Amino acid sequence: MYHIKSIAQYKKAYKASVQNPEQFWAEIAENFVWQKPWDKVLDWNFTEHSIKWFVNAQLNITENALDRHAQKTPRKTAIVFEPNDPNGKIEKITYLALLKRVCQFANVLKANGIKKGDCVCIYMPMIPELTVAVLACARIGAIHSVVFAGFSAASLADRVNDAQAKMVITADGLNRGSKFIDLKQIVDEALVHCPCVHTVLVKKHTKTPIKIKKNRDKLITTEMAKVGFDCPAEPMDSEDMLFILYTSGSTGKPKGVVHTCGGYMVYAAYTFQNVFQYRKNDVFWCTADIGWVTGHTYMVYGPLLNGATVLMFEGVPTYPDAGRFWQVIDKHKVSIFYTAPTAIRSLMQLGLEYVTPYKLDSLRVLGTVGEPINEEAWHWYSQHIGKNNCPIVDTWWQTETGGIMISTLAGVHETQAAWAGFPLPGVQAVLLDAKGKEIKQKEAEGYLAIKFPHPAIIRTTFGDHERCRQVYFGVYKNYYFTGDGAKRSADGRYRIIGRVDDVINVSGHRFGTAEIENAINEDKNAIESAVVGYPHDIKGQGIFAYVIISQEANDSSPDEIKKSILATVSKQIGAIAKPDKIMMVSGLPKTRSGKIMRRILRKVAENDLQNLGDTSTLLDPSVVDEIIQKINALEV
Repeated sequence: MYHIKSIAQYKKAYKASVQNPEQFWAEIAENFVWQKPWDKVLDWNFTEHSIKWFVNAQLNITENALDRHAQKTPRKTAIVFEPNDPNGKIEKITYLALLKRVCQFANVLKANGIKKGDCVCIYMPMIPELTVAVLACARIGAIHSVVFAGFSAASLADRVNDAQAKMVITADGLNRGSKFIDLKQIVDEALVHCPCVHTVLVKKHTKTPIKIKKNRDKLITTEMAKVGFDCPAEPMDSEDMLFILYTSGSTGKPKGVVHTCGGYMVYAAYTFQNVFQYRKNDVFWCTADIGWVTGHTYMVYGPLLNGATVLMFEGVPTYPDAGRFWQVIDKHKVSIFYTAPTAIRSLMQLGLEYVTPYKLDSLRVLGTVGEPINEEAWHWYSQHIGKNNCPIVDTWWQTETGGIMISTLAGVHETQAAWAGFPLPGVQAVLLDAKGKEIKQKEAEGYLAIKFPHPAIIRTTFGDHERCRQVYFGVYKNYYFTGDGAKRSADGRYRIIGRVDDVINVSGHRFGTAEIENAINEDKNAIESAVVGYPHDIKGQGIFAYVIISQEANDSSPDEIKKSILATVSKQIGAIAKPDKIMMVSGLPKTRSGKIMRRILRKVAENDLQNLGDTSTLLDPSVVDEIIQKINALEV
């Protein structure tokens, strides 16, 4: 049941995973190397939120991701590194070479006082040393906490302090497209407020001059030269912490999501294999930064656990031009490509002249992650990138779930635009009504929840277990509440319609923001949109739409564009779903992972401009200023 290759096998695996979850996952887990077997497969309680998989088992995830492949296929390429500069040096690292580098770096950590259970914060560019640093922590039982290299000094300090990290691993700087970011300077500024950090390891990457703080800062190359390549894997309990990853974009203190060694390993490997239908000669490219959970699970652990070849890309999709993704795919013969709908839509609007020069004939599977993909982008992706010959896996999951939860399996299930697909084996997904009662009929709409733990489910929020219990397990008794609304088709397929707080109730009719956005984006004038609710005297909630319009639409008057959008929404959904207000904007406030910060848009729509919260972590904070100017000028 490890590799599902047909609908019949999927149905058999899913049935087994529901009828006897412990036996199902025990059989999957037997595909891995364990230093000590488990005494019990599962011990769980959603009420108190206590979950333990493979109880008392011992393992080290790096033995499964590195050692066994270094022994069987030592010369196979583990990582292909494509630098930001298209003319820069490509690096190919075999499994044997990667194992040696990880062990050497692990010895550097130990030589600098890091031991099992310590937390290490990693703030680095997308270069091989980032993957090496992550795996080196796991090798010795240190907890890694990767922070996206682009967060501000204040955001970095918050995360370092919350995790009580003893070390920060960084680089002198990074080049992201034509933009340079001075990482070391940001770290120096952050650590003024972080007394817990005693060591900073620095990779010389851009050759930018840096200040070395005596007795704290050390160059990685110098430290590596002092140690050997032999570093036995530290025995870890299945429930020992593997990493802390902070969720971004929420109000208040960031949540440190905790994942543990055993269950996460099993689930990451299993979902990678089956969702993408990985084959041994594939080149897999996930465009996510390792600073996000997608990068953790499907750039590092999932692929390496399966002995895959992973492409690691330092740059951005529009540098030096908007054909870079497609150029890289042809250059490295990428067969599986996994990216965000935001990237697809932005490249789509720039025109096909950046796509047509490339063959893209190596592609076999396409994937999307981060948010539901609208139908127009789905079809463009399928036609122009996949040549109508590549299944698209529209994956739904969360930082808190550790791995993909709902998706079609590439080439196994029939795909359907804008529908994520089916629950994976082991995922007992349900729809709940507002009172928390399970909706039994097959075709339904409600709140998406999970009623049984899968191996990679969140264990806690670091330092605040009660917060974890209340947010995820305290809303509906005996369920993990995802916070998302969803639809279910008669055949059991799921469509995500947006966060529950992104569900708008207009005169008693519930509309998912994604549903309305999808309709707006079908209009000829619209490139991308974001929809929020706001208080309405008559309807309860009104619909406020922020819309990025195409260049061609500039020839039309604002009134004509708004009229066209309203007609399109009426046609797609119905007149009841027409936006009450439409603001045309040049950009939307997004996190660096591509998620739209609807919290800010809601505050603007409610004219609560004094409580916008922190906007420093946005990809482009200036778009908020533009929106505020427009709301003040009543351009809606």
